[in-house]
Amino acid sequence: MNHSFPGPRPARPRPRVRSRGALVAAALLALTLQIGAGAPASAGEIGGDGHGGRDCVATRHPDDEGRRILAIARKAGKDLHLNSVVLRVTVDGREVVTDALGESMTGVPARPDMHFRAGSVAFAHIGMTLLRLVEEGRVDLDDTVERWLPGLPRAREITLRMLASNTSGLHDYVTDPKFGAELEAHPFRHWTRDELLAFPYSHSFWYDPGTSWSYSHANYVLLEHALERITGVRIDRLVREKVTGPLGLRNTRNGFTPEVPRPVLHAFTSDRGLYEESTFWNPSWTTGPGAVITTHICDLARSAEAVGRGELLSPHSRRTLLDPGTVGLGGQSATCPADICLKQTEARHFGLGVIVANTWVLQNPSFSGYAAIQAYLPSKRLALAVSATKTPDTPDGNMAQEVARRIAAALAPEYPLSV
Repeated sequence: MNHSFPGPRPARPRPRVRSRGALVAAALLALTLQIGAGAPASAGEIGGDGHGGRDCVATRHPDDEGRRILAIARKAGKDLHLNSVVLRVTVDGREVVTDALGESMTGVPARPDMHFRAGSVAFAHIGMTLLRLVEEGRVDLDDTVERWLPGLPRAREITLRMLASNTSGLHDYVTDPKFGAELEAHPFRHWTRDELLAFPYSHSFWYDPGTSWSYSHANYVLLEHALERITGVRIDRLVREKVTGPLGLRNTRNGFTPEVPRPVLHAFTSDRGLYEESTFWNPSWTTGPGAVITTHICDLARSAEAVGRGELLSPHSRRTLLDPGTVGLGGQSATCPADICLKQTEARHFGLGVIVANTWVLQNPSFSGYAAIQAYLPSKRLALAVSATKTPDTPDGNMAQEVARRIAAALAPEYPLSV
């Protein structure tokens, strides 16, 4: 039985919120939010069009632990005014619960096999791809990039490690006000690599390469291009060959257009002041071409487990994935404010495309109305995957992460999932 929240609630203007993923579409009314464990679709319905994941279905008879997790997710959905919560929890690769609560869009129940944008999850796969190339002897992490990226300022000082660990000193185009204004005004615009890199190239470096830490999407746009130059293989094909293929992530795919594979989990946002659909806003700005991915919740949980365990990597490479030398870097300086050059500590730091927080290994994309998290706790072999979509009353921030935080607090209270 579905659990309905009070409604309907008409759409209302909200103050303009500066967002990394503000993009345009038709305005919709926000109707009643229904977060509940809807009856799972039959096996014939799920993936029946050849595009969905036939093996990604709701748990039909969850045990006590599964029911407890679903109760937490339902309450979080109600508290946070979410349109949908899609989740999967596994322990040591064993499914505890998989389900989809609420709606994809009005009158269309959310389903576990629905695809959504996964943004920075691609960075974890890119980091693993780089480490596999290092293991094969094709590159060294400390190779400078001038031979592959001759147009990059200070290319003779910047290494592959610096790009992958966000220690190059390049500005982040996503936080550039000029980029934000253009993105908000033209959400369907297709961005090229050169157009994105023009923003950080117009600024001085925050610091000398390798001497501090600051998050920049430009690092991964450049790293992906370098890997293509190194291997002669397009980045989507390279990542499929090295990571997503061997891990069996059949529903994790790159898209060169704004299309999302069917079935689709629709997204909505109030980022531009009016609650509107944002499902097909152009995601080309999120990273370089060939690494703009969609996925579904079962692939996301499998990705969480594989990345957190360091599957496909040697023990040494896994240690590098989790700390490539970032611990101890960051912090305010004469040229970089503390909110940009965040202090990297043992408890919370960035690795090679992953975040390490209280020993959780995670990625947490949030943009254009989509929010998700993949998180793995090695000591308990616990994998969490959550995707969430918004109503007009959803608080700002990554609410999938908040749902996961509540689940983690129940399953592993000694390891808070705080990012």
